[in-house]
Amino acid sequence: MNKPFDVEIERLTAPGSESIRPLLGLAQAPERGTFFLETFGCQMNDHDSEKVAGVLLARGYRQVGTPDAAGLILYNTCSIREKAAQKVFSRLGEYRAKQSEGKIIGVLGCVAQQEGEGIFERAPWVSLVCGSASYRKLPELIAQLESGNHRVTGLELDTDETFETEITRRDNPFRAYLTIIEGCDKACSYCVVPYTRGPERSRASDSILREVRQLAELGYSEVQLLGQTVNSYADPTPRKMRFAELLLAVAEVPGIRRVRFTTSHPSDFTRDIVEAMEAQPKLCEHVHLPVQSGSTKVLRAMQRTYTRDEYLGKIAMIRSARRPIAITTDIIVGFPGESEANFEQTLSLLDEVGYDSLFSFKYSPRPNTPSLKLNDVIPEEEKSRRLAVLQDKQREIQSARNKRLTGETFEVLVSGKSRRENQWSGYTSSYRLANFTSHATELLGTYVQVRVTGATPNSLVGEHVV
Repeated sequence: MNKPFDVEIERLTAPGSESIRPLLGLAQAPERGTFFLETFGCQMNDHDSEKVAGVLLARGYRQVGTPDAAGLILYNTCSIREKAAQKVFSRLGEYRAKQSEGKIIGVLGCVAQQEGEGIFERAPWVSLVCGSASYRKLPELIAQLESGNHRVTGLELDTDETFETEITRRDNPFRAYLTIIEGCDKACSYCVVPYTRGPERSRASDSILREVRQLAELGYSEVQLLGQTVNSYADPTPRKMRFAELLLAVAEVPGIRRVRFTTSHPSDFTRDIVEAMEAQPKLCEHVHLPVQSGSTKVLRAMQRTYTRDEYLGKIAMIRSARRPIAITTDIIVGFPGESEANFEQTLSLLDEVGYDSLFSFKYSPRPNTPSLKLNDVIPEEEKSRRLAVLQDKQREIQSARNKRLTGETFEVLVSGKSRRENQWSGYTSSYRLANFTSHATELLGTYVQVRVTGATPNSLVGEHVV
């Protein structure tokens, strides 16, 4: 089967493949300009950057590795945490002088959508501000700058142009990301996503499956479906495919060996998802199910739409599956009004669930969120203490859970090679990092069997079973 032309360009215009650009009619790339792109934030931001790079490469731009070598400097930003947003403005400050060198500096993503034209006031040397729904329009916006406009914006939350760009440049040679739902309707009191990415809108199932087939033809064997609340997916086509049905359909595409998804919302995590994971081994045995707090009182203040007991009911449903499923989560400490007793409830939740890993954060107030109006703000020093206590406890839990896997054998997709001789790394289907020894000369991108011989809190240690 012939590969679609746009998918072929995706592979041929990857970094290091400039020598074949004239064959595609893109020989003018150096004259058309160069770009540097730095990404802050989550997997969705990483995938958005792949879309941005694809759009620019298709228009004849060439990606370079340093800001100094670029005519166009772009920062794709995250605003979920205050520290992340501060880092963006710090980075912008470092390149203030670049505008005088004729460079175009642009801010993309969530901070762009959140701050809007206010970025021009804080960093007057910025010329471009563009949210994630307007990436298709980047060449047009850049053309406006090159024609003499000093400042341009793309801040519409356009539901028709959210998902697909003409070309997506894939940075990971083994795993491909696909956004299947954008935005969020959950309105958690601390979260800025509804303001930066807009309401939930789902991508058509036939479009998703078409792209999965193209990725399989290119040699990708693992795909990861993305969304702020990925399991809230609602197929907009007459087919009305449910999320569990979509998972099974993606897994059935020839050439696809693993299917992952993140991030799930507890309120929309239903039994049919577990049943799909039981029925189809290609669906990886890993669920990321953010809880945020173990206290029902705090969950209500967060407007999380479930109680502690309801969340534990979802955990019990996952644990009852016919095969073991790893569970990871997100937790925020120091939310306004969180008492010591509330925090202790979060610690007890860790014992009760036994998470395989977690991402933990100190609460940080974000613009336009209801939590800004809450009283009883927790001092920063106390938030730091609670975070350290939480992380120490989870480290003990992870260490014990990983050590119990000693002697077992897992399939690992090899994605890294250490500088140390015969040392490789990759991930199991349950998304555990495995560092292992092998005398094979080339394993990258292959699936191998690894016997676990030891463990650390953050990884398995093992040996290649030939």
